[in-house]
Amino acid sequence: MCGIVGIVSKSPVNQSIYDGLIVLQHRGQDAAGILTCDDSRMYMRKDNGLVRDVFHTRHMIRLRGNMGIGHTRYPTAGCSSSAEAQPFYVNSPFGIGLAHNGNLINAADLKRDLFREDRRHINTDSDSEILLNVFAHELQASDKLQVEADDIFMAVAGVHQRCRGAYSAVAVITGRGILGFRDPHGIRPLVFGKRETSEGTDYMIASESVALDVLGYEVIRDVAPGEAVFIDVEGNLHTRQCAEAPQLTPCIFEYVYFARPDSFMDKISVYKARISMGEFLARKIKREFPDHDIDVVVPIPESSLTSALELAYHLGVKYRAGFVKNRYIGRTFIMPGQKMRRKSVRQKLNAIDLEFNDKNVLLVDDSIVRGTTSQQIIQMARDAGARKVYFASAAPPIRYPNVYGIDMPTASELIAHGRDEQEVAQAIGADWLVFQDLSDLVEAARRGNPGIEQFDCSVFDGNYVTGGVNADYLHHLEALRSDTAKEQRNQDNEVLEIHNTA
Repeated sequence: MCGIVGIVSKSPVNQSIYDGLIVLQHRGQDAAGILTCDDSRMYMRKDNGLVRDVFHTRHMIRLRGNMGIGHTRYPTAGCSSSAEAQPFYVNSPFGIGLAHNGNLINAADLKRDLFREDRRHINTDSDSEILLNVFAHELQASDKLQVEADDIFMAVAGVHQRCRGAYSAVAVITGRGILGFRDPHGIRPLVFGKRETSEGTDYMIASESVALDVLGYEVIRDVAPGEAVFIDVEGNLHTRQCAEAPQLTPCIFEYVYFARPDSFMDKISVYKARISMGEFLARKIKREFPDHDIDVVVPIPESSLTSALELAYHLGVKYRAGFVKNRYIGRTFIMPGQKMRRKSVRQKLNAIDLEFNDKNVLLVDDSIVRGTTSQQIIQMARDAGARKVYFASAAPPIRYPNVYGIDMPTASELIAHGRDEQEVAQAIGADWLVFQDLSDLVEAARRGNPGIEQFDCSVFDGNYVTGGVNADYLHHLEALRSDTAKEQRNQDNEVLEIHNTA
């Protein structure tokens, strides 16, 4: 999962892109990058680290131009290496930079075809570089020295025909403008808006509406599945549907965990969706544990706060902030590697003994993925004096790998895979455990936009909306993206860096 930003303005965009990335930092904390365009020149800075650490004054000064794109990276298929940081750039045709959120499920086939047929070399393991080269090749097929919006939209149509999976992307074409496009299923979010200034109209494309809000942009709408949005250097807005049979099936896990609560995605308020999740979860607890002895509801910061508060209200139980979060530690779920996750939990949270001592506590989290965090937090509650520790998940059990850009690559690393609720409860050390029903989760999101007929719920039900996901692909994904594979690649990179500096 990543955050992307693209801006066309009448004034320099370096600071605005930086500010947008800060707002989207929750979507990726591994690396960050900005690419700007000033007439016929491009300028780029990218590296591992948080946005505030990657960009210093000397870098910002060099990022000249009135249009550009930015990216915050969360690693999935690749490793924690600066070589995987985005945006990526190709010089032909015209000079194109691209930043991508999602994952291509036919990346291996595309990489082979790009070399054999298109004579294009891919220099990293990132499918984002593949996506860029596919788009570049399709645009080059126009065989024009001066491309127009129609040519760009034809190139995006070619991307849709060749690429399968989830992709929301922003691209800058030297001297032409900024492009944003979304896969035909609309799995990953993308929104665009405008801001009126004394000099004219600025346009912005971003992963979440909150980035536009903070920078003073008015949201126009979400980019539709399969649609492309192009803003030329003169500030003219062009849009076109570029897919043959688009169908909106957004990822429901965005509403559970990834997105900020103050964002709107596909007309759905993330905040209201999480309120509904808490309401439905409370109803289930009343059904299954009508004589519960819960003394206090305690959320696990931060994605679960909204759901936990609504749950406590409907149960008629006290709500207390029993954990203090160290806000200088990254989001545990999106850290690369299981060892780093284990190490960070105790650094990230500390229990307030007063809220646990001699009480039956219901802990509420947004989801349970590997179970590492849940297990340690339950033990922290017991160490703080809790008599009994119950656990509620605002999401259903996650039993299937994610192939669309979320770091759930292998079923064997998912604690709910092959286990029922009671077995998961035993594994994480809870006295009892309740998961959200999938039908309730879908209804919680759909309340905001009844027009959405289907969500991507593949991590819960194993139904991959794009098709093309079979046992061989999942086995390949496990070999590529498991924690063991990532740790080995990171070790190899460390050895290489030591060798290069020796």
